[in-house]
Amino acid sequence: MIVGVQWGDEGKGKVVDLLAERADAVVRFQGGNNAGHTIIRDGETFKFHLIPSGILYPGKTCVIGNGVVIDPKVLTEEIDGLRARGVDTSGLRISANAHLIMPYHLLLDHAGETRLGKLQIGTTRRGIGPCYADKAARLGIRVQDLLDEKILKKKITAALEPKRLSLRPFAKDPSLDLHTMTEEYLTYGHRLEQYIADTTSLVWDLLDNRRTVIFEGAQGTLLDIDHGTYPFVTSSNPVSGAATVGAGVGPKDIDEVWGVAKAYVTRVGAGPFPTELDDELGEQIRQRGGEFGTTTGRARRTGWIDLVALRYAARINTLTALAITKLDVLSGFDRLHVCTSYRGEEGAEFHAFPYHQSVLHHARPQYEELPGWSEDIGEARTESDLPQAARDYLRFVSEFVGVPIVLAGVGPGREQIVWTRAGEQSLAAPAAA
Repeated sequence: MIVGVQWGDEGKGKVVDLLAERADAVVRFQGGNNAGHTIIRDGETFKFHLIPSGILYPGKTCVIGNGVVIDPKVLTEEIDGLRARGVDTSGLRISANAHLIMPYHLLLDHAGETRLGKLQIGTTRRGIGPCYADKAARLGIRVQDLLDEKILKKKITAALEPKRLSLRPFAKDPSLDLHTMTEEYLTYGHRLEQYIADTTSLVWDLLDNRRTVIFEGAQGTLLDIDHGTYPFVTSSNPVSGAATVGAGVGPKDIDEVWGVAKAYVTRVGAGPFPTELDDELGEQIRQRGGEFGTTTGRARRTGWIDLVALRYAARINTLTALAITKLDVLSGFDRLHVCTSYRGEEGAEFHAFPYHQSVLHHARPQYEELPGWSEDIGEARTESDLPQAARDYLRFVSEFVGVPIVLAGVGPGREQIVWTRAGEQSLAAPAAA
């Protein structure tokens, strides 16, 4: 299990890509095309929004699980783009039970954010939230419905009925015409039919035969709709426990849970961010780290690493390991700061992540200073190659959070990875990944 343990954009795709080589299947279990993974392989950059990044390995089974919401236009374009670059997509499988993002979901998402004005949540406006809302209201359109014209038309009609008032400003939008919409989505069905499958049974068979399966999460723990900084969250559960629902497996099917975190923190959109650096230093980190969204291109907010939040995420996900990415971005700073507690508005100190949003919104970070390093670490491949200060930084994070660090990213390239002793031991174990 690979999950993000900050506010998303932690570099999960790179970690999944590294482990996919040793796995038999990669399963995406939640979220939609509001997420994005960037992989750099042999100098080529690949950007994924729905398809698991393991697709870059020929013949690898890559599953889009039932917990994912799918925009079929985006998915077909992603498939076409990969094929055009010579990538074999025959291993892709799409859950027949996954829900579809419809044209009205996109319109409602955009209108909802616009209506909120200064109170905007900061969604990607990709229709994700409205799609999950329809799923919960039992008005959703599923992938399997693309294969039956009669059912598809009936379900679209039922889904549109309670939205007529909300959609009135878009009455002349041609994408809302029932016939047009039905024909468009039936066409997507024909395109995707070869990939549609009973993915739950497929994953069961792999697990029953002692195959290695990677469950890939999108977004991050602090964006979880239940456990994140609500309402500034995503519309699904990006935590490890959600894989059991979003892929159809049981808790005992998961042997290891790896959390991915940057050596600092970023956030896209609105919401509390205790360690945010809204200054020249924050901009310096943004430029060094290339902190612009894969899906939206939006500039990410940046800040020092928040160990209070990271320890909270470690417990929620029952992490067995941490992967720290973009350690190289911190090279060149004389002093580094790590947040080890919060100070509340009335002076109270918080060592645990506050459950009350009013406390978190006014929380001020309490830092410990650690020495920085000036060396370029892009060529480091072992712990001993890292400057002592970099090793001390990783050790401090690991000991504070209480989880071993298995790897550290030291550059954007796939090969720019430092495997720790804990990581080497984990990969050598039978249940690796």
